[in-house]
Amino acid sequence: MRNKVVIVTGASSGIGKALVYELARYGAKIVIASRNMEELLSIEQDLKKNGTEILAIRTDVTKELACKELIEQTYHRFGRIDVLINNAGISMRALLEELELSVIHKVMDVNFWGTVYCTKYALPYLLQSKGSLVGVISIAGFIGLPGRTGYAASKFAVRGFLNTVRIENRKKGLHVLVAAPGFTASNIRKKALNAVGRQQGESPRDENHMMSAEKCASIIVKGIRKRKREIIMTFVEGKLAVFLSKWWPRLVDKLSYSHMAKEPDSPFK
Repeated sequence: MRNKVVIVTGASSGIGKALVYELARYGAKIVIASRNMEELLSIEQDLKKNGTEILAIRTDVTKELACKELIEQTYHRFGRIDVLINNAGISMRALLEELELSVIHKVMDVNFWGTVYCTKYALPYLLQSKGSLVGVISIAGFIGLPGRTGYAASKFAVRGFLNTVRIENRKKGLHVLVAAPGFTASNIRKKALNAVGRQQGESPRDENHMMSAEKCASIIVKGIRKRKREIIMTFVEGKLAVFLSKWWPRLVDKLSYSHMAKEPDSPFK
């Protein structure tokens, strides 16, 4: 990864921020993107002290033009793009029957369309460098999670989109990685939207025993270096659940329902 030019969206917190520090450890040149410019500048200042070449660009991935400008500014600064990590994302928590449809639109705009916009404009440069296109999805991109209709739909959509991009470019040297963390200790659940689109504020889960964002980032960067096709993290809630869903889907539906119903203040029982 040394001297590779890497773009990370959603870089101001959680897995995105952990990815930035992990990439810096390998000597990558990093472009960090998020709507939170204050946090981006803090990260930029911190890493510059250690000699990391880093550029912070305020980016709202729901805006096509902003994504285009992110890619163009990166190329203008560094003259190449080797890796795009589509990490920006938001979640939601509510039953569909109680959910305002604008919430699903917002989740899809960030998670799915943000990935599409950035990928579309970065693709020519990634093909030129035979680089890596990465999507950070979730186990919810393989298994439906009750109370997370919009979130699961967006992650399924990203997985289908990136898998198809991989097939289209299979003779052009493009590496596409779909990385699916399990439940990870990050602030995505704190910022999850409720039925009317407000942030729920506190995570409904005990995050003490979850995979850390740093561990997740380490696995993803290793996957990029090894040019892996797909990574499913955690065993029980990840690999085992996805495996069982192929052979005993009704059982997984039941287990998914029971597991999510145990959350404090679950919208269903």
